[in-house]
Amino acid sequence: MISAIANTIFQLVIEDYHRYDEIDHPMENPYDRQSLEHLLYRKCWIDTAQWHMEDVVRNPDITPEEGLNWKRRIDKQNQIRTDTVEYIDSFYLQQYSDVQVKEDARINTESPAWAIDRLSILALKIYHMEVETSRIDVDQAHIASCKSKLNVLLEQRKDLSQSIDELLTDIAAGNKYMKVYKQMKMYNDPSLNPVLYKKTP
Repeated sequence: MISAIANTIFQLVIEDYHRYDEIDHPMENPYDRQSLEHLLYRKCWIDTAQWHMEDVVRNPDITPEEGLNWKRRIDKQNQIRTDTVEYIDSFYLQQYSDVQVKEDARINTESPAWAIDRLSILALKIYHMEVETSRIDVDQAHIASCKSKLNVLLEQRKDLSQSIDELLTDIAAGNKYMKVYKQMKMYNDPSLNPVLYKKTP
């Protein structure tokens, strides 16, 4: 099942990243560039770096200039994340292109890749919440609260993993079909963001 593969890769990515724990450390993707595994590794690496960017930008001592620079980096990273999700969906569109869709087939509320996107973020939440349960500089109330939250996150991962596997099984059987809608982020497009295009001479 794809969820088991994805969860394994996401765990590997997070462990690989935290060997260095540096936002700008280059990604060393061990999978073949043409494979789904390569895309999954890339996806989670992008998410992991962005997770830590989000931590940095919330430092109350950061200067406005530094904060703006980090915000722009996060914005750029988020666009790369979105592009990678769309690559994953393109992989699935190709994989299931020959499936005979049944007349009563239904479309899902989100595409497989956007569900996998949530699974990647969940992997990060689980990792960092687990870290919180092992701290020795906090009181037991903090530990207990984090353990309770961790249990919820683990249950969410179980449910989401099952849902992703069932969705892909339904698509393969023709019971559901998928469409990919580009995110069309208007604020990144100089021709669509009025703050940008009104500056154009």
